[in-house]
Amino acid sequence: MKPRVRGRRAGALAVGLALCAVTLTACGDGQDSADGLTKVTVGLGNNIFDLPLRVAEQKGFFRREGLDVTFVSLTASTVNEALQSGSVDFLNDSPNSFYQAVDEGIEQVSVAVDGTGSPLGLVVSKAFAHAHGLTADTPPATVAKELTGSTAGVSSPNTKGQADIFLRSYGVDPARIKYVTLPSPAADNASLKSHQIDWFVTSEPTPLQVQDSGDGVVVVGPEKVPAWSNAASGYGQLVVTTKQYAASHKAVTRKLVKATDEASRYTHLHVHDDDVLDVAAQALHGVPRPVLARSVALVDWPLSARMSTAGFNTSLHFIRQESAATAHLGIGEDNWTNTYVP
Repeated sequence: MKPRVRGRRAGALAVGLALCAVTLTACGDGQDSADGLTKVTVGLGNNIFDLPLRVAEQKGFFRREGLDVTFVSLTASTVNEALQSGSVDFLNDSPNSFYQAVDEGIEQVSVAVDGTGSPLGLVVSKAFAHAHGLTADTPPATVAKELTGSTAGVSSPNTKGQADIFLRSYGVDPARIKYVTLPSPAADNASLKSHQIDWFVTSEPTPLQVQDSGDGVVVVGPEKVPAWSNAASGYGQLVVTTKQYAASHKAVTRKLVKATDEASRYTHLHVHDDDVLDVAAQALHGVPRPVLARSVALVDWPLSARMSTAGFNTSLHFIRQESAATAHLGIGEDNWTNTYVP
């Protein structure tokens, strides 16, 4: 496959230089810090899936491996450019973003998995819930039927696709829903509160936070809907770097993956413990602790960072259901490796 990113390199370089200037880090050079640790930068999306990496930082797993890790906040539109430009060494990346990069011929490789599943929530307004007799205990098939003719907010093609997966799995044609495109989950929430939409789907903790504030009712989640379950949605988050970086920084890559593997396992085993929730609270400011506790428990934190062909196939199948535009996507064993996993 030929790389098709040449026209984006100038923009990627600009993003990289800007991020390096902001973070004041040795971007991608593997230099040692003053205390002898190797500097590494990791791009995060500031969502629930960042938890293992933040646990690794808080628990000292990175430092134990001789790494001085700096986190850089990125958006979905900048992650791939930031990695390609060298402004970050690794990404804690969504499968959607990683698969898109692979499809475009960008030389990336997944070196670990640190989150499985899709912690989605479908939240309806209190008025809609009351009018249709919906509660958190309503069977999902009934919820889907009652949504017929309603108005939903969608903040990305993925969230619309996830809503469609739910509706189709219970025999409801998504064409019978009026979708309103909104810029973000926060805009979804605002529109729900102002009664411009009846419901929306997005990842937790947003839906549960809406419910906690009294503005809506979460009527569907992955624990109730087989099509949204962890087993059906596959990988939720991958640790990604460029093939060039992995080849030229094998020791650093191995150390970062080892610390991530340990942190993911720790999160799995201590998912209800205060120290893990404390880390989540620091990363997701303003989210009530009970909401965090429920949200964190919806993710399947792997006991091992090892990946498999079956795991990628499951993830690809889920993503293909989200959008016909992704039907041609594929992933090969040259795009991922367990070489660095303990």
